[in-house]
This record gives sequence, structure tokens and C-alpha cells, in this order.
Amino acid sequence: GRLTTAEVSRFVLKECGQRSVGSAKNVVMALRSWLRFLYVEGLTANPLAAAVPGVAPWRTNSLPHALDHGAVTQLVHSCDRRTSTGRRDHAILQLLVRLGLRAGEVAALKLDDVDWRQGEIVIHGKADRRERLPLPIDVGEAVAGYLRWSRPRTGSRRLFLRVKAPIVGLSGDGVTRVVHAACRRAGLQLVGAHRLRHTAATEMLRRGGGLVEIGQVLRHRSLLTTAIYAKVDSATLQGLARHWPGGAA
Repeated sequence: GRLTTAEVSRFVLKECGQRSVGSAKNVVMALRSWLRFLYVEGLTANPLAAAVPGVAPWRTNSLPHALDHGAVTQLVHSCDRRTSTGRRDHAILQLLVRLGLRAGEVAALKLDDVDWRQGEIVIHGKADRRERLPLPIDVGEAVAGYLRWSRPRTGSRRLFLRVKAPIVGLSGDGVTRVVHAACRRAGLQLVGAHRLRHTAATEMLRRGGGLVEIGQVLRHRSLLTTAIYAKVDSATLQGLARHWPGGAA
């Protein structure tokens, strides 16, 4: 039968999931060469070499395990939303666990980055990339509560500010300290913002999100990056491969 992009992505994800970075790159290079040959010879109707994802520059076992749902709930609920600090920290944790933002991305947010009319938020990512993400209602409510009741009056346009003098924007390290403080209150082992990013990816998978959709939220350039980052088994990957653009399972 006709070879599809879904079959190509399934093969790569299955073959490369447990390989070293170097070995996975060899598989990808060989597969691209073979698919180009098939296209040139007229044996495939589409240039499927373009459907082969790149290889992330790290191994699966170097990535952290996700927090379970109970731990995430404890973490978020540890914030005392009767206080200014608690409302700020609750909004920060919501952005981390729901949207998988990096600590530096949360710190870089400005007031103008929240588009309340469209229900979106602008993220300043790596390499000066600016991308818009949907703002979930509960996350938006957490941010709005902080802005309305807790954010200090200041000329700074930074979204999240220190509570005590000097009243300046939080740094990436400051966001990490917010996570650490929440861990201590919840009685959990200390984790960083990146662990929550991984947790967000895993939770999206558990809720039935496809790899492409999750990669868009996390702003990955490669489907394979998302697959390795999420650390899902090959059976799950095969089920999710139907979401590869242009593919048919």
C-alpha cells in the first residue's frame, strides 16, 4: 500500500526512542536518504523525507520524571491566596504546570503580553522568539486575581514583581525560588520549574493530547523532541502518531 507520513513518524519514534543520540541520528539520516531515493525513482508520490523528525540532543534517561497529579495539586494549593505573595505565587505555578513555561519565560512576561480580549498570552522564548498561546480560563483567573488584588503599584511593565523592596520584576531564579517555597509548604522534595514543564507535557499526554499539539504548546521545533521529552512508551507513541501533519493512521 501507499506509505504515509504517519507510518514514517511511527517508525522513527519506535526505532529511536531507546537509542543513543548518535545512533538515532544515523537511523534518521539513513531513512531520509532511502525516502529521497524512493521519491526520485517514482516509487512514492510524496517527498516523505521531509516527514522525518530531527533528533533531540539529549537522552531520555537524562530527563526528570513528572510529578503525579496529587503532588501538582498539593503544590498549587500550598499558596495562601489570602495574601499578596500567595496570589502571585499561585498565578506563577499555574503558568508553569498548565502551560509548561520556563522560569525565564515567566520572569520575562510583561503586562502587555496578556491579551485578555483574545484569551492569549505572548511568550518570549529562546532565540528571541515570540509566540502566542491560548490562556486557559483558570490560569487567566489566577493572573487576573494577582493583578487586581496583589500586584504592587509601580511604573514597571513586568507582570510578576517582588513583593518587598526593591519592587522590581522577578528574575528566573526568583521564579525557581517560588517553586522551591511551594515544595517546602507542600512537604515535597524540591523540584525546579523545568520539572514542572515536563509534568505539563506528561499531563497533556495523559489527557489525550497529540504530540504535535503538545509540541506547539511547549514550542518544540521537532516532534521527536516532544516524544523524548514526554518519555512515553512505544505503544503510546504509535497511537499518537496519527496526529502527525498530513498523516493517516
